[in-house]
Amino acid sequence: PTFMPAFSPLQFRRIVRASAVYDLVVTVPFATPWSFALAFGQLDTANQALGGGALPAFAPLHTLFALLMGSVVLVWSLARLRTPTVSLGRHDAAARALFSAWMLWAWGQTGAPVLLLFLLPEAAWGVVQAWPVRAADGSPEHSASRNRAFGGAAE
Repeated sequence: PTFMPAFSPLQFRRIVRASAVYDLVVTVPFATPWSFALAFGQLDTANQALGGGALPAFAPLHTLFALLMGSVVLVWSLARLRTPTVSLGRHDAAARALFSAWMLWAWGQTGAPVLLLFLLPEAAWGVVQAWPVRAADGSPEHSASRNRAFGGAAE
């Protein structure tokens, strides 16, 4: 049997909380039309500074989808700050895998270097929140009963 280091439940809850703080910092600008307009200008400047082209202008409907994403992630972040459980961390890891996949797709379509500024931390948070967690008794998280519904070790 291969030994794979695992986080303690306390360490993992701290990771879930830290990822939520990261999401708040990154996502708050996507929560209102006014903050998004400022953030989008900064993203455009960053993309050009990194060697990419100007980002395409957003119409109100595009902005709506950005605001919906920002609002949902904002609420999701607050839930993980308030209750940083293994289960929420596992669900967040799954969401980050999806976000990372779509960022990779967009990067492949556009080559926009600014996407990498989001993709790399997104993928890293996903990997760390998918990492094994020791059960409360100190045993590794391997049994199927501990892994049901992404729950992992005892909350």
